[in-house]
Amino acid sequence: MKEGFVVWFTGLPASGKTTLAMALEEELRRRGVEPVQRLDGDIVRQDLTRDLGFSKEDRDENIRRVAFVAGLLAKNGVAVLCAFVSPYREARRMARMKCPNFVEVYCRASLSALIERDPKGLYRKALAGEIRNFTGIDDPYEEPESPEVICDTDRETVEESLGKVLRYLEDRGLIPERAAARGAPHLAPRSPASPGHSASPVPPHGGTLVDLRVTGREREALIREAEDLPEITLDPYYVREFYCLATGVYSPLPGFMGEKAYRSVVESMRLPDGTVWPLPIVLPVEPGVAERLRPGGAAALVDGAGRLLGILEDVEVFAREPEWEAEHVFRTVSPDHPGVARLLSEPRTLVGGRVRALELPDPGFPEIARTPREVREEIARRGWETVAAFQTRNPLHRAHEYLLRCALEVCDGLLLSPLMGETKPGDLPAGVRLRTYRALLDNYFPEDRVLIAAFPANMRYAGPREAIFHALCRKNFGATHFIVGRDHAGVGDFYGPYEAQEIFDRFSPGELGIVPLKFRPAFWCKRCGGMATEKTCPHPESERVSLSGTALREMLRRGEVPPPEITRPEVARILIEAIGGGGR
Repeated sequence: MKEGFVVWFTGLPASGKTTLAMALEEELRRRGVEPVQRLDGDIVRQDLTRDLGFSKEDRDENIRRVAFVAGLLAKNGVAVLCAFVSPYREARRMARMKCPNFVEVYCRASLSALIERDPKGLYRKALAGEIRNFTGIDDPYEEPESPEVICDTDRETVEESLGKVLRYLEDRGLIPERAAARGAPHLAPRSPASPGHSASPVPPHGGTLVDLRVTGREREALIREAEDLPEITLDPYYVREFYCLATGVYSPLPGFMGEKAYRSVVESMRLPDGTVWPLPIVLPVEPGVAERLRPGGAAALVDGAGRLLGILEDVEVFAREPEWEAEHVFRTVSPDHPGVARLLSEPRTLVGGRVRALELPDPGFPEIARTPREVREEIARRGWETVAAFQTRNPLHRAHEYLLRCALEVCDGLLLSPLMGETKPGDLPAGVRLRTYRALLDNYFPEDRVLIAAFPANMRYAGPREAIFHALCRKNFGATHFIVGRDHAGVGDFYGPYEAQEIFDRFSPGELGIVPLKFRPAFWCKRCGGMATEKTCPHPESERVSLSGTALREMLRRGEVPPPEITRPEVARILIEAIGGGGR
């Protein structure tokens, strides 16, 4: 089930909160957004809050109850529209903490305009002393410091204010876009860079490109809030996971998984709403850290240097089952598997919650560091309708080059997407690999048909599951096709050579939304006089020019250039320098 959202209209009495909420309710239903539930004072006083008065304590309790109900509804897929004066910042902040996808709309109007408008005559009575503790007259209204939307309801028409709210909800990807129709609010054309949308022909996984970054006044307010929150320190591995969540690499995930999502993904490779997602994205913490966290509260996320990266909201603490997880995800509990070894070495307590990113960590390699949105915009600028992505954590030899050329024969463009996160000991350093990619692309591929962008995630070595994961993440970058070779994301002999290709057949094309390009190993055939695979070459293995990985590394270590049928000389020279000199 997809989460809903909460639009919280706040403002002085008679500022147009309920009118705007009713207009939004009508428009959402016109767009097919269901279910929608509007909550305002007249509705909740019938039962939920009829025992409350107008003291500060009762007003805070009123908002606490409403926020609890709104959050519960939104977590179950409802679009909730709340229209309440809610005069105190702290009460609104607590409401934000309880509600997923919280959108604060400040209905701003001058007091003089409200007194003149005054449909119920309440301002006149308050000014005459007939009503006590009336907000705006003898009781304070604390203006929002960083609302998502400000509607100047004393100067704007209802349609103009509604247009602002709709634009924000569209930009966040919380509601579908709708072309202007008769009677519908007129919205200005969207720029290609609008948050939540993409210029690439293929939609992101889940339909919305997640962007968890917070800016402006809201960011400033959250930075102040973080000063009083317990801290969770992220090591470099989880700093990269944070970056991938924040920039939408892991769309549609809104943060680190809670227990329900964790168990669903491990057992079924699906999120609780049925969306395909093969790997758990979780945050392990030491027991001492977990003890300082309040379920449902928030925590500050910091890096090893103590720099504030973001806030984890709606915190959930639960137990991890490493052996059970390893058996499902890696299909082994052997510590010889590098993914299992990492899993078994980590704490057995997990923390889930929504991420609010205040600062993006440096992903490294700035020349190829591009977010999914930036890659999608570049794909659109180049006019590519089909894009084949290639995942790699190794130098590219002639066999890889052949696969890339085949993909370019059927697609408009190629996205070379080297994994630049953590890999196992013994793998070549990322900087060396990047030099080999540049040498190959600069000398042997058309510049206008290849785009290189780092994949900032960590390597899990989860074989078939990770092949699906890599494909879905590249879909978020705008790829329509994904190259899957032999033993993709495998290690040792833990997986069969073609299991990573076969797993794609377990899902319908529609639920993956990206086309796998499955290739057999390529080689140079002396009789054919070129690169081929067993599907296209009839000749025996004796006609093939091949070297084992071990033999190739030994040649490079001795400073010998491998045959050009195996490796391009430009690539070989970089590898000889790196392997002979230790690599950097």
